[in-house]
Amino acid sequence: KEEIAKLPPDGGPDFNRLIFESSPYLLQHARNPVDWYAWGAEAFERARREEKLVFLSVGYSTCHWCHVMERESFENEAIARLMNDNFVSIKVDREERPDVDAIYMAAVQALTGSGGWPMSVFLTADGKPIWGGTYFPPDDRFGQPGFRTVLQKIADLWRTDRARLERGAEELTGHIRAQSAEARTGEAELTTKTLEKGYSNYTERFDAAHGGFGGAPKFPRSHSLSFLLRYHSRTGTARALEMVETTLQAMAAGGMYDHLGGGFHRYSTDPVWLVPHFEQMLNDQALLARTYVEAYQVTGEERYAEVARDMLRYVLRDMTDASGGFYSAEDADSEGVEGKFYLWTEQEILRLLGREDGTLFARVYGVTQDGNYREEASGGETGENILHLPAPVAEVAADLDLDQAPFEERLEVMRRKLFEARERRVHPHRDDKILTDWNGLMIWALAYAGRVLGEPAYVERARRAAEFLLGTMQSEGRLLHRYREGNASIPAFLDDHAFLSLGLFELYQATFEARWLGEARRLCREMVKLFWDGERGGFRLVGEGGEQLITETKELYDGAIPSGNSAATLALSVVGRLTMDGDLERHAEQNLKFFAGQIDPFPMGYPFMLMALDFALGPSKEVVLAGDPTAPDLIAMRRALDRGFFPNMVVALHPPGDGAREIEEIIGFLEGQDALEGNATAYVCENYACNLPTTDPVEMLRLLRGNR
Repeated sequence: KEEIAKLPPDGGPDFNRLIFESSPYLLQHARNPVDWYAWGAEAFERARREEKLVFLSVGYSTCHWCHVMERESFENEAIARLMNDNFVSIKVDREERPDVDAIYMAAVQALTGSGGWPMSVFLTADGKPIWGGTYFPPDDRFGQPGFRTVLQKIADLWRTDRARLERGAEELTGHIRAQSAEARTGEAELTTKTLEKGYSNYTERFDAAHGGFGGAPKFPRSHSLSFLLRYHSRTGTARALEMVETTLQAMAAGGMYDHLGGGFHRYSTDPVWLVPHFEQMLNDQALLARTYVEAYQVTGEERYAEVARDMLRYVLRDMTDASGGFYSAEDADSEGVEGKFYLWTEQEILRLLGREDGTLFARVYGVTQDGNYREEASGGETGENILHLPAPVAEVAADLDLDQAPFEERLEVMRRKLFEARERRVHPHRDDKILTDWNGLMIWALAYAGRVLGEPAYVERARRAAEFLLGTMQSEGRLLHRYREGNASIPAFLDDHAFLSLGLFELYQATFEARWLGEARRLCREMVKLFWDGERGGFRLVGEGGEQLITETKELYDGAIPSGNSAATLALSVVGRLTMDGDLERHAEQNLKFFAGQIDPFPMGYPFMLMALDFALGPSKEVVLAGDPTAPDLIAMRRALDRGFFPNMVVALHPPGDGAREIEEIIGFLEGQDALEGNATAYVCENYACNLPTTDPVEMLRLLRGNR
């Protein structure tokens, strides 16, 4: 760092100016011969001064095809010279600047019908897109223009037909502005029929043979499964639960799941969940862990709880910073080869485990001499294997006439040996930046899993992360988005406020420490103040005082990560309901109305918003537990609540004595709801109208289930 501090502003002969950035993705490109800029006014001022176009490259640190394009093109001296002579080049980490990514991804999707990373876009000096795509090979290949060809063609057109390119940029910018401003109010009404339509969408696209929805590639989209669990809870529809279980079991048996280290890879490249894209993302672990815990609550199947524990063990072992925050991702590649860290030959297995155990392990985990993994570019056999479970372990044990319990213990010993051997390999690159939104999701998952699974260590890790975020990721009362190596920066986006609000709310549910509910309410109020569009409705991605780009963004689609608008609606609903903050609930209701016309035609695209709608439609219940939180009878009452799946329930604790004052200031209706004769007491309420209090956990559950 001391040596870097001595470099000139452009980085000098050995580096470009990205060497001064914090993003691991930008730092990966700091030795490129490309004269890269980070996003900012300096680059656009130069483009304007020199009358050049901007080349914008957007990706992220653990993106496989971003690595490929860097090796093939950005490290190529001739291609770099072509870029430097004709363009001002900007590199953006999409995870640091989701606002920039969202706008130009909309442009690329409008131009090509699809999107992805790396994203490659050509802009005018005022930021308007003229043309773009995703990954380009360095040279023309199979009918696809190479990057060298694209650069030369765009540069030639800019010199010879600039007016046409500028007209195209105006038209494309107008198109994406119109999309953002499109009115949705009054076009539809969201009711239980919307939930039914969403369920119907899923049944039409469900892969009954392998689980999941549609064909390859298959993303987990765990919030789709969480919606179906809520639909099952609401209606009793067995098919909804069947789709969830089939999918969760198939994913946990396939190569998507890391059978040695825990955790899930990014997505499956095939329809059977065997061959993953090996990247591992924090947000996926958070969302999937919570869904597996929910499935455990609904079914009582211990397997789902164990998968969740394995995922969280992976996060706490490999993805946790000393500060208490959580890292963003681990790469698909190691030593420049995708999946190398995770793949095994049959010979390696036999050598490490011995012939008897190795042969048995190979049978259980689908390991063969020929292998089941093929080289991505050529499709050629490598003799390497992705560990997976072709058949349930219990079925293999029965076939071998072995008792299941000792058989599973034996397999656990083998897995441990292989894990320890794998630890000696070169590990994939880890993106060690800490993002507020993804950390909020992990707090949400850890706190929930901690109370449901009876794992206080999870709750403590959630608490540590929350303390770090609230203590470090704020400046002058304003939440920040990114932290790395002592540097917290970038004003927070909508997603940061929404996901962290959900996480802090769940942390209150797990600890009954009033501080966390107070902070969740504060963040929700701040979210409304900063991001709500008071003229048209909906939440903007960028808040007041944020950088003004060529258009504003209001994201709704729930892809691999739920949208900020969906998460905001759920956060406002649950926090508003428990704290009796009618303004928060009204904004949740208005957001549902604003987006109704977009949601109603195809609800499947918005499963996290459907979860919020399910809560808003009710019946939702407020439960007050009154009594000493350390008393056995109150602990037993709380455990009874945690064992059941009650997605539309919010819970508060009203402790005795002076301890009540802090929470009463946040939840006014707790006053007077006291323990009966010193016994743990439950008040089960709906819209703050409460049944008679009960000290019987069985009666509490009967009242809670009500119409369900």
